[in-house]
Amino acid sequence: MNIMRNRPLRNRSKDLRKASVHRKNLQIATFEGIPSTIFQVLLQGQFLTGFLLYLGASSSQIGFVLALTTLVNVAQIGVAFLIQRLPSRKWALVTFIGLHRLLWGSTGLVPFVPQEHWVTAFIVLYTIAFIANTAGGVLWNSVISDLVPARVRGRYFGIRNTFLNALGSLVMYGGGIILDRYPGGHGFLILYIVVWVFSISNIVVFFFYPDVPFEKSEEKAFLPMLKKPLQDKLFMKSTLFLSAWLLLQNLTVPLYSYVMLQLLNINYEKLSLLNVAQTVFMMASFYVWGNLNARHSNKKLLLWTLPIIAVSSLIWGLLSVLPMLPVLFAAHIVFGVGVGGFNQLAFNFIIGDTPKRERPMYMAMYAALTGLAAFFGPLLGGRIYEWIKEWPQWMQIYGMQLVVGVLMILLALLLGRRILRDE
Repeated sequence: MNIMRNRPLRNRSKDLRKASVHRKNLQIATFEGIPSTIFQVLLQGQFLTGFLLYLGASSSQIGFVLALTTLVNVAQIGVAFLIQRLPSRKWALVTFIGLHRLLWGSTGLVPFVPQEHWVTAFIVLYTIAFIANTAGGVLWNSVISDLVPARVRGRYFGIRNTFLNALGSLVMYGGGIILDRYPGGHGFLILYIVVWVFSISNIVVFFFYPDVPFEKSEEKAFLPMLKKPLQDKLFMKSTLFLSAWLLLQNLTVPLYSYVMLQLLNINYEKLSLLNVAQTVFMMASFYVWGNLNARHSNKKLLLWTLPIIAVSSLIWGLLSVLPMLPVLFAAHIVFGVGVGGFNQLAFNFIIGDTPKRERPMYMAMYAALTGLAAFFGPLLGGRIYEWIKEWPQWMQIYGMQLVVGVLMILLALLLGRRILRDE
């Protein structure tokens, strides 16, 4: 009799301990995002483009650098297989994440080598950093999908993304003010000092990540493991379509900063405000997309994001008849709403609509295919901007966006409605 009465209490105590462990793990994952967000915001986007321009890079070299991070994602397929042989994911995660942070931060040392080697030295360090990040990314996605319980996943990532994007907006604006106040090398030196502080802090926080149990694939050999996502027709159709979409989108979007800094002569503070506006509306959209996701599937909502992203590209055409800043703010705001939903729903699609045991290989296949598309997009976009350098300036400033916007609308209508529908 006593045993029967005590059992529910023990079960309740066990549930409370489990809930406490989950809460602690989620707090660590959220806290880790703070230094990660700060140093990444200061090293990418407008700051990356600005630093490359300072180093003397051409538009095609900038396009190559912007595309490089996605090309190395192809290696995730090999990493997804190799992590099945790891006794522990934690220390491999710490190693590769640490290498990425240190090498990416080391690009700030490039101005100390002879000037004729600046761009080459940057590309070498940047490439090695993101090769390490490829392994780190697979490991982090694998760990975080096990760390966050499925029942709270949507709400947790919504809150985490909102908080970190708000922080990123403040950092972005502050970085823009620094570069306007201290132009050239002095400003970038200040940014890189901040980068080093927070990249080291980020590595330290990863030491506190839990070593969660790893549910490994049933397959032991590489080819059978690789065939799992390849034989999933619904997954492959969706992934190939999204890859084609990202190829189009990345013809212009990664080069927005180049157009605004180089062709429209916008200063860093205004550029930061544009990106902050985009981020604020992206954060607001997380809540809306999250609520819609409770009633509609990931694929259906992904389809809804596509025309929004296409319209953001078409808005650039209004530069021909309206003042510059209102048009740019409108384009960034609409893009923030669309891409916020796209990124959140694509992530949910990969970690929620795929088998748990095979998830690392599914994630790797998605990252490899979309990464190839996202690589060739900015690379081709950078080349196109060089080809049309002698064309009328309107074609360089907003003509590309108009062409890409029309193509995206056609792709969404002709293929998207058939591929991203609920089966």
